[in-house]
Amino acid sequence: MYAPGGTAYVYLCYGMHHLFNVVTNVEGIHHAVLIRAVEPLKRIYIILQRRKMSKLLPKLTAGPGILSQALGIQTSHSGISLLGNEIWIENNHPSGNLERSEGYNKPKSFDITFSPRVGCQYAGKDANNPWR
Repeated sequence: MYAPGGTAYVYLCYGMHHLFNVVTNVEGIHHAVLIRAVEPLKRIYIILQRRKMSKLLPKLTAGPGILSQALGIQTSHSGISLLGNEIWIENNHPSGNLERSEGYNKPKSFDITFSPRVGCQYAGKDANNPWR
C-alpha cells in the first residue's frame, strides 16, 4: 500500500479471500481504494468458469473477494503496475485509442452514494462513519 499510485495491492483476508486494491498516492504514503465490484463486459464465460456458475447473475462479481476470484486476481499480483498488460485500468475511449495522454472518459452521469461500513462493529464509534 506504500507503493506509487497505480500499483495493485492484493492481500488475503480471513485466509481465503484475495482483496484487490488500487494504490492511489505517491510512494511512501499509504492510500488505496478497495475494488468491491465490477460490471463485466467481455469474456464473461471465463468469469463464469472461475465462479463455477452457469448463468449471468448480479452476484457474479459483487463483493471484493468474489470480484478477485472472478478476475483471477491473487496475492501474487500485489505490487504489479496497473498500467501494464496483466491487470490494468483502461481508458475506454469510444475511438478505441488507449493513449494515456488523452485522459479518461468522463461518464455522462452517475450517482455517488455512501453508507456505514458493513461487518466492522468492532470499530466502535468509527463503525458508523460513511466510508462505504
